Amino acid sequence: MARALAVTVLMLAVSACGGGSGGGGPPVTTGTNVAPVIVDAGPGGTSINLPFVTVTICVPGTSTCQTVDHVLVDTMSTGLRIISEALGTSPIALPQARTAAGDPLDECYQFADGYTWGSVRTADVQIADGTAMSLPVHLVGDPSVPAVPANCPNGSISLNSVVAFGANGVLGVSVFREDCGLACVSIAVAAAYYGCPAAGCTGSVAALAAQVQNPVYRFATNNNGVALELPTISSAGQLRASGSLILGIGTQSNNQLGSATVLTVNGSSGFFTTTYNNQALVASFIDSGSNGYFFNDRMLPPCTKNVGFYCPARTTLSAINTGQNAVVSDVSFDVADADALTGNNPTFSALPNVAGTNTLASSFDWGLPFFYGRRVYVAIEGQSTSAGLGPFVAY
Repeated sequence: MARALAVTVLMLAVSACGGGSGGGGPPVTTGTNVAPVIVDAGPGGTSINLPFVTVTICVPGTSTCQTVDHVLVDTMSTGLRIISEALGTSPIALPQARTAAGDPLDECYQFADGYTWGSVRTADVQIADGTAMSLPVHLVGDPSVPAVPANCPNGSISLNSVVAFGANGVLGVSVFREDCGLACVSIAVAAAYYGCPAAGCTGSVAALAAQVQNPVYRFATNNNGVALELPTISSAGQLRASGSLILGIGTQSNNQLGSATVLTVNGSSGFFTTTYNNQALVASFIDSGSNGYFFNDRMLPPCTKNVGFYCPARTTLSAINTGQNAVVSDVSFDVADADALTGNNPTFSALPNVAGTNTLASSFDWGLPFFYGRRVYVAIEGQSTSAGLGPFVAY
């Protein structure tokens, strides 16, 4: 779940705490199965704590391709979504996917902070040395699609432009194979897939193979999950940070689990339990698409400029994560004054200690600050790994 709105709110502040600069440095891990990751200001120049990767999309079976940089790596959504305007004025012509009835297949996809609307297209997708052939992808903001169906926005805001989304697209590498799964196979789920003939759009079923899919699952090798790795950074933040998106889990020498703690997650939601302040938050998750820790604590002072964020003096907190497998992991993390962090160094894009309130009930959102100084694994449902079948997360 990308938290693009949180990024926008955070960037409204420009006020006061210093130190640190940093230039990112080389990828943390190298190899043919590794895609470099950069945390920087993004295509709009205002992003904070968003990890970006470069993806190549091609007309299926051809060498007609476009490379798209600054695609957000999101461990809590599924599938590749490219913002149409990021392809420029002469985009490659990706084939339009169609429903079983032969109508153009379009999609509405909901994030925590807004919705995307556009066509489902078919592309060969390349990330590092992995290629997914004829993969259904979401072309967001496609000017050729009809108007947004009335039940798609559901009261949320549009994320159909580069500026609104804060990225040129999103690479969803969650624990799931498809973005809707069995729920959309036999019934037309509201605000999901649509058949869109000239007469207008109506809700549509979508077979598993027709749904927007996790590209990693469709790779020939290294297809059981990913690891996202970022370096430890200054407590005051840095201008940018460089890391690695590593394909596969336990398939090569550079993606072994080693001593990582494995937490299996709910097979329907991807959630585990975080216990914080003696409260069991059963809908918790690790999300590289969120730009801070998001949880509720009335003892932490709120910010005045970054509304919705916390502004304490730097403090160390703790929580306990528990997987469906009953494995327990104690986690300590720091929260600092978001107003001060953004104010002292308004050009910094990598900030390790920002946190805010969570609108999701019974949830602790372990956003990108959790990834700094860690390698976090995401194993895909039903795929075999050295730690057993996914879905699980590990760190």
